[in-house]
Amino acid sequence: MSVSVRDALRMAALYVVFSILWLVLSEGVLRTMSDDPLALTVGRQINVVIWVLVSALLIFVTRARLLNFIGIGARLRRDDRERLRMAAAVFDSTLEGVLVTDRRGLIVHVNRAFMRITGYQQEEVLGQRPSKFKSGRHGVPFYQQIYATLAEKGEWSGEIWNRRKSGEIYPQWQTICAISDDNGQLSHYVAVFSDISAIKHSEQELAYLAHHDPLTGLPNRLLFNDRAEQALAAAQANKRGCALLLLDLDHFQSINDGLGHTIGDQLLKLVGERLREVLGNGVTLARLGGDEFGVLAENCQQVGQAGKLAQLIIERMREPFDFDGHRLFISASVGISLFPSDALSAEQLLRNADSALFKAKGNGRACYALYTEELTAHAQHRVETAGELRQALAQDELRVFYQPVHDLFTGKMVGVEALVRWQHPQRGLVPPGEFIPIAERTGLIAEIDAWVLRQACRQMVHWQADGRGLAFVAVNISSRLFGQHELYRQVAEVLHETGLDPALLELEVTESAVMEDPEVALEQLHRLRELGLNLAIDDFGTGYSSLLRLKRMPVQKLKIDQGFVAGLPQDDDDIAIVRVIIALARSMGMQVHAEGIEQAEQARFLLEQQCQLGQGYWFGRPVPAGALNWG
Repeated sequence: MSVSVRDALRMAALYVVFSILWLVLSEGVLRTMSDDPLALTVGRQINVVIWVLVSALLIFVTRARLLNFIGIGARLRRDDRERLRMAAAVFDSTLEGVLVTDRRGLIVHVNRAFMRITGYQQEEVLGQRPSKFKSGRHGVPFYQQIYATLAEKGEWSGEIWNRRKSGEIYPQWQTICAISDDNGQLSHYVAVFSDISAIKHSEQELAYLAHHDPLTGLPNRLLFNDRAEQALAAAQANKRGCALLLLDLDHFQSINDGLGHTIGDQLLKLVGERLREVLGNGVTLARLGGDEFGVLAENCQQVGQAGKLAQLIIERMREPFDFDGHRLFISASVGISLFPSDALSAEQLLRNADSALFKAKGNGRACYALYTEELTAHAQHRVETAGELRQALAQDELRVFYQPVHDLFTGKMVGVEALVRWQHPQRGLVPPGEFIPIAERTGLIAEIDAWVLRQACRQMVHWQADGRGLAFVAVNISSRLFGQHELYRQVAEVLHETGLDPALLELEVTESAVMEDPEVALEQLHRLRELGLNLAIDDFGTGYSSLLRLKRMPVQKLKIDQGFVAGLPQDDDDIAIVRVIIALARSMGMQVHAEGIEQAEQARFLLEQQCQLGQGYWFGRPVPAGALNWG
């Protein structure tokens, strides 16, 4: 019997009871009021009318309440239908796939996103079990754990791999909920899932980028260090050796500066490809940064094997690189460190290889060097010296020494060259060959050059005030300082600050600095020349000057490198080179200045060849300003 029928019977019984009570009570009241039969009859008729009216009122009230209840129910049903329509719209329009099963696990409903993600149509899966989509990647314990969690908590969330209709296996992030009816009994399961293939792909790409160089596709320093640690652990367990090679491209910066970073990047890609060809499989190749590459050769038992591999790399790098209308030549320097003879950890092996690489560059580049214990001490000394050199700049430990320059025809001192020296508080006077290369490597050389320029100009002003008849003071400008585009402004500020006549200042720029980027150098030289000072090409003959570019440069002097003067007057090659440089300078209207003159025979030969100026130990060593011999 339904609830509504029971309620109706209950109301009818209540009405009958109320009617009987009304009749009994009203009869008793009438009899107490009168015993006259006629009066009782009239009273009973009036009572019936009253009961009919009361019943009509009860029926009216009940009917009104019923109609009102029916209206509310209709409105409730209309709201429910609206909510159901909205729920259905959300169900169908959501981007997540939704799958509903009954308590037996049979699919009873899916949404459009499910069909889009899986490739299955609704009629293909209704009545089927979700096991239809299994990928095979998960074992039985995985699914048992899901059902155990559903039974305990009523919900499970996690990553699961399923299969599309096409057969493709893909990852999902899925949430499964158990649904119960009004009696608390399990009625349905609802699974909501998202396709996370794109997220997985992005994670893989990020992992790849975190461990590989984006330009060459080679492993980066992080991955190289990790593989080196693993290789050393395996080598130690199997009692075999390994070799770590660090490779650096020689003068790569000049390609970047001269041809642009785009060409430089393309060259690095080709270098990586060529190294892959040379090394083959079984060797780890990585780009560690800039133009530096790392090579880890496992099963490399002897020094000779590592040396042969390094030499093979060097020889292949000498071959030209042809691309985009360019034909570029580049060489490589290689440093080698061996396990376990040189180091027992990957970090130390890398440091040792870097020390060996520095040695290879110091040996003239385009070669390889093996690590020795002395290199570690030398590297430590370099680091300590670099730190002390920074402190020396701050604490005014640097000194300017001046070497006289003589006119070879008259024998008189006509100028001086300013040279930096370091007065160390503990070690005394530090040789320039010890700290200048470190200053160049650390970039401090530009700051040192600027300091020397200012000191030399001030000293020249003092000499002029004292009546010293010097024609010029020469100051060396390193390639690092020369590469700064604002150099001419810096020089102009020094001249203005010190009050030195620009005609008394001579700036010496090395040939290699000029040739790193000839067009930029040409512009820089013209700006400096506009200040009114003189310009000289230092170490001429050691670079690769183009005569056409040399002709366009506003240079007044060529300085013959002391390496060509040392062999005079016996070495035929030095004689030939010096004669050519002097003839070239004279034909272009330039002065010729020879460095490193240590013997009278060298000075005499240069004079015979019409070289105008000379300096060297034969005329005088570099000394402080107060120690110059003016006689």
